[in-house]
Parts: sequence; structure tokens; C-alpha cells
Amino acid sequence: MIRKTRIADLPEFDMANQLKNEEDIAAYMTMVIEDGDAAELAHALGVAAKARGMSEIAQATGITREALYKALKPNAKPRFDTINRVCAALGVRLVAQPVRSH
Repeated sequence: MIRKTRIADLPEFDMANQLKNEEDIAAYMTMVIEDGDAAELAHALGVAAKARGMSEIAQATGITREALYKALKPNAKPRFDTINRVCAALGVRLVAQPVRSH
């Protein structure tokens, strides 16, 4: 007999649990940036900050936890300064690369 698994019985996926180090965070951020969705970038930074610990990131950036949650929620539009400070606290940086033409 085939055993069926109910969707409700599956564990909930949390990307933050997959981000163990700076290399993981950098790879995740690169994939999000390549998609070109600014709102998703804010959300991805929030996921990475959650993985590292929002209190730790807040302290390192000098931004309150509440302000970080607000700035890094889905569909938020954080200032570049906020993005840059969070990236620095996460141990990653945004890098511009030339677009390769075909």
C-alpha cells in the first residue's frame, strides 16, 4: 500500500535555516539580485538578517530591530544606506558586474 503524505504534515521551509555562513548569504543574495526584483531584495535581506539574528544585525547597523523589520519586509523599499549597512553587518557586499552582450 502506498503511504500518502498530507501537505499539512510536511515541515515548513524557512530559507533562513539554510543560510549558515557568508558564502550562503552571498549566493542567496546574488540569485535574488539577478532576478531584478527590488522588493524581493529587501525581503531577502530580511531573511538573511533573521538567519544571523535580527538583534545582532540591528546592533551592528545602528538601526533598531523594529525599523529593520519594517525596512526589510516583503515589498518594502529601503534606502540604499540601509541596504548597504545590512549587507556590511551580514559580511557581504553588493558588486556591480558588466552585463555580457550576446
